[in-house]
Amino acid sequence: MPYLAIKYLHLTFVILSFALFFLRGLWMIRESPLLERRWVKIVPHVNDTLLLAAGLTLAFMIGQYPFVDAWLSAKVFGLIAYIVLGTIGLKRGKTKAIRIGFWIGAQAVFLYIVSVALTRSAFPLGGVA
Repeated sequence: MPYLAIKYLHLTFVILSFALFFLRGLWMIRESPLLERRWVKIVPHVNDTLLLAAGLTLAFMIGQYPFVDAWLSAKVFGLIAYIVLGTIGLKRGKTKAIRIGFWIGAQAVFLYIVSVALTRSAFPLGGVA
């Protein structure tokens, strides 16, 4: 039972993380002042911290670990890419076109991470196992 509770919490944090990232990207594109709200700067970081904690808890519960199991290693490297692309996409890109491109790229990486999680394969579309 605790495994399922943690798994559903993790999934909830995943959905919330993507929804907040997508919304912040739309606000970035529209140059909305909503991006400057205090909660917008805090809630995504709190959620992502809880997401990571739940993910690590699940890894220990199933006895599989990043840098030991390829699919979890792929998720870690994907997460790093997602963070870098997302940071450039939401605030560090010099032009709006650059920010939009990196925001879209971050979403593609997010989808890769989800597909890795669903298939438990570092190559969810085929290829080397």
